[in-house]
Amino acid sequence: MISDEKKLQVKDLTISFRTINGKVQAVRDISFDLYKGETLAIVGESGSGKSVTSKAILGISAGNAIVENGEILYDGKDLLKITEEDFHAIRGDKIAMVFQDPLSSLNPIMRIGRQLTEAMLLKNKANRRESRKKLDESLKNLEHDIPAAGLSGQSGDFDFRQLVKAQSGYELPYSTAHASAVAAAKACDDMLLSIEKEVDIDFASDGAELIDYAEGAIDRFVVKDGEAMKALCQKMKSEFKSLARLRRQKISKKSSDPIDTSALKETVLGVKSMIDGALAQETPDFFSYACSTVLEGKTLPDGSSAELNELTKDSSRCEVMNQFRGQLKGALQYSTDRSVDAMQNAIIVLDQAVGAFSGAMPAETEAKKICAEVSKAVEAAIDPYETVKDSAAYTFRVSLQSALDVYYSGIKNNAKEEKRFSKQTAKYEAAVARGKTPNGKVAPLALVDLDMAHHAVVSHLKGMQQQFAERIETVKNYDFDHRTERYLEWMRDTAMAENHVLTKSVAKDDAIRIMEQVGIPEARRRFRQYPFEFSGGMRQRIVIAISLTANPDILICDEPTTALDVTIQAQILELINDLKKKRDLSVIFITHDLGVVANMADRIAVMYAGKIVEYGTAEDVFYSPAHPYTWALLASVPDLDSKGKTLEAIPGTPPNMIYPPVGDAFAARNKYAMDIDFEQQPPMFRISDTHYAATWLLHPSAPKVEMPEIVKDRIARMHRKAGEE
Repeated sequence: MISDEKKLQVKDLTISFRTINGKVQAVRDISFDLYKGETLAIVGESGSGKSVTSKAILGISAGNAIVENGEILYDGKDLLKITEEDFHAIRGDKIAMVFQDPLSSLNPIMRIGRQLTEAMLLKNKANRRESRKKLDESLKNLEHDIPAAGLSGQSGDFDFRQLVKAQSGYELPYSTAHASAVAAAKACDDMLLSIEKEVDIDFASDGAELIDYAEGAIDRFVVKDGEAMKALCQKMKSEFKSLARLRRQKISKKSSDPIDTSALKETVLGVKSMIDGALAQETPDFFSYACSTVLEGKTLPDGSSAELNELTKDSSRCEVMNQFRGQLKGALQYSTDRSVDAMQNAIIVLDQAVGAFSGAMPAETEAKKICAEVSKAVEAAIDPYETVKDSAAYTFRVSLQSALDVYYSGIKNNAKEEKRFSKQTAKYEAAVARGKTPNGKVAPLALVDLDMAHHAVVSHLKGMQQQFAERIETVKNYDFDHRTERYLEWMRDTAMAENHVLTKSVAKDDAIRIMEQVGIPEARRRFRQYPFEFSGGMRQRIVIAISLTANPDILICDEPTTALDVTIQAQILELINDLKKKRDLSVIFITHDLGVVANMADRIAVMYAGKIVEYGTAEDVFYSPAHPYTWALLASVPDLDSKGKTLEAIPGTPPNMIYPPVGDAFAARNKYAMDIDFEQQPPMFRISDTHYAATWLLHPSAPKVEMPEIVKDRIARMHRKAGEE
C-alpha cells in the first residue's frame, strides 16, 4: 500500500557528460518523488536519460559525468553531496539495483551461494555499527536533555544501557538458535520427503547439515531439552555414517537394491517433533525479561516463553521504567519546545536572507556569509529525536551553497562561454568567406540563466520558511504520550539491530529462503552452483535475490527484462510486483517499453531527450495521455488485439544532445508540432492534481488536436477489458 511518506526526492536534477566532441546534456532539470510502497516507472527510448538518473541515485555515475544542478534527497541526506564512505551505508543496503544483464552483475567463478551470503555478512556488520552509533547518540542526548528539563534524579541509578545489555544477553543466542531451528525444520522436511520418494540422498553432506542445524537450535528459549536433542543428533550421526557407507558400496557394485532408511526416518521424526514444538512456542518478550531482572532485581526462573511472558508482563511498567518514561517524555517535550523556538528564530533569519537576495544579488563573499548564518539557524531547529529525518533541513546548507555556486560560477562561466562562442563564430564565418567548408558546427551558447539561478536561491529560502511554519503548526497537535512509546520502541528496535549477529550458517539459510522466494526450484542444491549453470531468467532471479538480501527500502530495476523472452519477462514482472507487496518496497522501474509497466506501475514518468515530458498515475498516462511522444509510444506497442494491424513507428531519431534543440526536443519528430515548439521549451502544464505534461498543445491558445485513432482504439479496448473484469 502506498503511504504519504516520501522515500526519495529528486529535485531539478541536471547531469551532463564531458566528451571529446563536446558536453552531452543527458538529464535536464528533472524532478520526481518516490513514495513508500509505490512503483514509479520511468519510460523512454534509449538515450533519454533514464539509466543516467538511476545511476546518479545509486552514486555510480561515470567518471566523466558532471552534476550541474539538483538534489537527490534520501533519509536526511543529499546523495549528490555525500562521500563515498557514507554511500557504503546506503548502496546495496538501503537502495539496491537490478541491472539489465545479470551476467554483468555476477562473478562467473564464484558459487551463487557465496555471492548471496557475502553481502549479507558484510552488511550485518555495518548495520550493527550504525545501530550502535544511533543508540549512543540517542542516550547522549537524553543524558543532556533530562537534567535540562528539570527531571534528573527521579529514576535513581537507572541506565538504559544496562537494560539493553540484559536484553541482548537473552536475545542474541535466541535469534541464532531460532534461525537454526527454522533451518532444521526445513532440512527435516526435505530429508523425510527424500526418504518417502526413495530419492538418492547424499547422507554425508545432507546429514551433517541437518545435525548442525538441530544442535544449533539448543537454547533455553528454543529447544530447552539440550541433552535429548544431542542424543538424537548423535544417533543420527551414527545412522548417517552407516548409510553413507552402504550408499558407496551400492554405487561401486552398481546395485539397484534399496537402502533401508526406516531407522533414520524414525530418528528424523523425533528431531522434527522437538523442533516443531520449539517453533510453536510463544515469542519471548525479552524487554520485559530485562526489566524484571535489571529494574526489579528478580531472577528469571526456568519455564516456557508463555509462562515467562505472563510472569513478567507488568515488568515493563514497573515503577523505575515508568519513571524513565516520564523522563523520556519530558526530554521529548523539552527538545520539541527548543526546536520550535529555533524554528521561529530561523524563520526570522530566513526572512532577512530573502530580503538580502530579493533585489540585486550581493557580492559572493557577503552571500557566503549570509549562507553560513542562515544555515546555522536552520540546523539549530532540527529535533534530534525525530526518527524520520527532515531531509530539507538536514541538506539545507549544502543545497543553498550549491544554488549560490550555480549563480556565481555562472557569472564567470558565461563570460568565458561568450568569448568562446564569439571566437568560434568568427573562425567559422572566416572559413565560409574564404569559400571553405568548416569542420563541424559552432557549439551553441551554453549560458547559465542567471535570473533562474537567482530565483532558485530565493525559492530555496522561502521553501524552508514555509516548511518551518507548517511544522510549528503540526507540533501543536503532538500527543507526547504516544510519541514517548514510539521513541521507546525505536530505542528497543535499534538495540535489537545492534545485537543481531548473522552467522554463516544462518546467512546460508536466509539465502536459500530468498532463493525460494524469487522462484528458484531446488534452492538448497542450486546454492552451490555457478552462474553458467543457470538460464537467463534464473540468473536474473539470482540478481534480484542478491539485491533483496539486505532488505532495502528502495529497489531500482534498470531494464531487468530486456534480455529475456516474453514468457520469462512476465514471470520476472510478476515476481517484482509480488516482492514489492510482501516487503513494502518502493520500486523505480526503468524501461523503454510502455507496455511492460501497464500492470505494475503506480505512477509513470515519460522521459525524452533528458527531460520528463509527461508525469502521472498509470491510469492518467494510459487512459488520458497528453504528450505527442506518449501517444507515439502507445501507438508503437503491440498487443493481442493489434494482430494484423500496422503499428506506427516513431519517425526520425532522438536529437544530438551535444546540441540540444532550442524548443521542444520532440518537435522534429512530432507531426503535431507548431512554430513555438521549435522556438521555446514548453513548461509542465497541470492537467490534474496527479497529471502533468510538457507540451504546447495544452496551452489555452493552442489549436485543438485530437490524439491518433490508433491510440483512441487502444484506450477503448482497455476500457472494455477493464469493464469485463
